[in-house]
Amino acid sequence: MFADWYARWMFGWETRLTMRDENRVVRLLEWGFEWIAPFLQANGFMGAFPAPEALCDNASAEAAMARINQLLIRHSERFFGYRRPTDFRLEERTPQLFPTNVRPETLARDAALCTRAATGKLKPAQFLRFTSPERTPYPQNDLVSARWYPAPAHQDPGRPKQAIVVLPQWNADGLSHNVLCALFNRMGVSALRLSMPYHDIRRPSELERADYAVSANIGRTLSACRQAVVDIRCCLDWLEEQGYEHFGVLGTSLGSCYAFLASAHDSRLRVNAFNHASTAFGDVVWAGQSTRHIRQAVEQAGLNQDRLCALWAAISPVSYYDRFKGPEADGEAKNVLVVYANYDLTFPREYSLQVVEAFRRDGVRFQPRVLPCGHYTTGEFPYKYMDGWHLGWFVYRAFKALREEKKSAPRTAVVGPHEAETEAASR
Repeated sequence: MFADWYARWMFGWETRLTMRDENRVVRLLEWGFEWIAPFLQANGFMGAFPAPEALCDNASAEAAMARINQLLIRHSERFFGYRRPTDFRLEERTPQLFPTNVRPETLARDAALCTRAATGKLKPAQFLRFTSPERTPYPQNDLVSARWYPAPAHQDPGRPKQAIVVLPQWNADGLSHNVLCALFNRMGVSALRLSMPYHDIRRPSELERADYAVSANIGRTLSACRQAVVDIRCCLDWLEEQGYEHFGVLGTSLGSCYAFLASAHDSRLRVNAFNHASTAFGDVVWAGQSTRHIRQAVEQAGLNQDRLCALWAAISPVSYYDRFKGPEADGEAKNVLVVYANYDLTFPREYSLQVVEAFRRDGVRFQPRVLPCGHYTTGEFPYKYMDGWHLGWFVYRAFKALREEKKSAPRTAVVGPHEAETEAASR
């Protein structure tokens, strides 16, 4: 009896939270081949590009995009590969909210923050900036921004430097997840809080929300995901330049998808916290409450859930389970946390359970944690403290295990992927 009442109450609360924002825009389905064409051309795959006449026929365009996704999966090391940026730099500026909704309480918070900045009561913060290897028509989006939280120097000079890249949820404002980064600093772990493509300072001026990160434009959504993954990997490059040895990633919701794909293609990411996880990109967009406006556009174009999943197969975690597990004989196994919620209407529970079952089947070293709430209610009292406890405790123990691993089995300096390529080319 109580369980039924609690479920109804939670689903009602979750639904109300997903309905608060009234600035979601239904945008018509677009195939967006132009967003993926530069990659195909640069890698000699233009044979997969549809003929001009096919672009006028939806059935032919859909079939071509599905084939391109399969090509990207087969060559994912190239699709999520990149040229290392050469313009890494730190800049100081006062933090900004960059709100994604027009609710009165949000606008009041933004105004208060601006007032504190204008009166000198808000301290400036450091941000890592560099040009993303994945270019788009939006210069502000291509200039990556990641707030830098360096941990204080440890008393033990032999302690390895450790860092984590933090990615918040879709449509997060500019301050989301900053508290987590400060918590990690207290553990001796530095943090880079990455602004995802089309989010906060990277958001094009015509947008109120981060609509271009996930939308009914198929190719642009592929491009945004590719950009997020290579941006994460570039952050690791910069951290290596600063002398860091152990790396982790924490992603929430959409950030969790980006984090998984980055880790599947970068062995440096040993600590992995996936805060709300799912299998196929298309499943979440189709079934989730917060993407109902995108589903509306997709349905109007005559697509169904399975066909949508095929169009975004190349950015779906389920396509890379084998790559994520990777070889474990070299002692470089990943340590993984999967957090999901029993009453989630945005990342439906059934898809999170598929992730858990796949990890168990494949022998991934992971810990599942279940929240008694939903997706949006994870950010509400008291559930945000439960979630923070799971994330913080896991990150603390996982990085501690890496330090103990180094003590018990000293190894030579780790060679990064770019250095390895250079070394191989010289032989």
